[in-house]
Amino acid sequence: MRILIATVTCGSGHVQAATALEEVWKQACPHDKVKRVDVLDFTPKFYRQLYVKGYVKVIEHAPDIYGHYFRKTDDPKLIKKMTALRRISAKWMSRPFIRYLEQFRPHAVVCTHFLPLEIMGSLKKDKSDMKFPHVACVVTDFQAHALWTEPCVDLYCVATDDTLFSLVARDVDPAKIRITGIPVSTRFSRILDLNAICRKLGLRDDMKIVLVLGGGFGMGPLEEIVSSLNRLKNDVQVVVVAGKNESLRQRLSSRDYSHPTRVLGFVSNMHELMAISEIILTKPGGLTSSESLASGKPMVLLNPIPGQEEANSKYLLEKGAAIRVNHIKELPARLEKILGSAQITKMSQSAKRIGSPDAASKICRHVTSFLER
Repeated sequence: MRILIATVTCGSGHVQAATALEEVWKQACPHDKVKRVDVLDFTPKFYRQLYVKGYVKVIEHAPDIYGHYFRKTDDPKLIKKMTALRRISAKWMSRPFIRYLEQFRPHAVVCTHFLPLEIMGSLKKDKSDMKFPHVACVVTDFQAHALWTEPCVDLYCVATDDTLFSLVARDVDPAKIRITGIPVSTRFSRILDLNAICRKLGLRDDMKIVLVLGGGFGMGPLEEIVSSLNRLKNDVQVVVVAGKNESLRQRLSSRDYSHPTRVLGFVSNMHELMAISEIILTKPGGLTSSESLASGKPMVLLNPIPGQEEANSKYLLEKGAAIRVNHIKELPARLEKILGSAQITKMSQSAKRIGSPDAASKICRHVTSFLER
């Protein structure tokens, strides 16, 4: 089998999901030829920068505008009207990707972002006489926006039954949907030597660790959040991940803190950092949330982006795996109340219960089953 995993670097979550699928697929089906590609690598530079930097700028400086756009476009009727324009734009900007697709001739294209779905939809419409690959859509949030719906999709892999319901409400045939969870690396389900990790990172193994995440781009009021932890009365260590925002990492590293604090940039050992942590302070992105759940770690949700992160936040709160802090000034008091309490134990149990560390394997099996049929 030839398997193409298509993603987009727009936030790190879509890429992490694709990487997890590639990892598991190569382990489970070593004879298959598996390729993972970023569709934006095949587009003109100006389009790539506009797509990624435009998204980051809007999220950072005008989240309410993004939230309005998210809600406005979450309408199946509107998306159907926009389909022709979306497909034309996606196809025109991605002709090298289409040539790559024709050369590789995959049996299945597994998409962790809706942009490759738009390209596949335009290609299927134009080449209805060709043998078309099986198209699988892996939704990387706990609610499926209408942009994920595309008639060319043969299989939807979703996080929960709530995600299934949101797709059915957007006119997707429930026979095409499988509940798998959001794919995360198998590293998040490994049993680790926590003391060894602490020693490696220069951390104490007898003191609770609060992990603060700024996402892949280090966005949001991370400086204000970290500063607020100076008022925390509990005896803790703080680990901060600033992502690819190097200037932010340098500013945070140069400060003095009331608790032992370690500031990191972009990391490749998130599974280790989550494993040693008592609680995780984060924005509720689909992948970060799924990694936290797979690690059995409770979350404090801060400043969710209006749109998909609001929906993720709602799900995590309903399941008891997280609390939400709307004002950063409240953060120290809220943490003092739950650290070391029975509540944090219950939150951890809830996280383990709804986590899906084997989601990537499930997706691999479902796609393979469809191909064999």
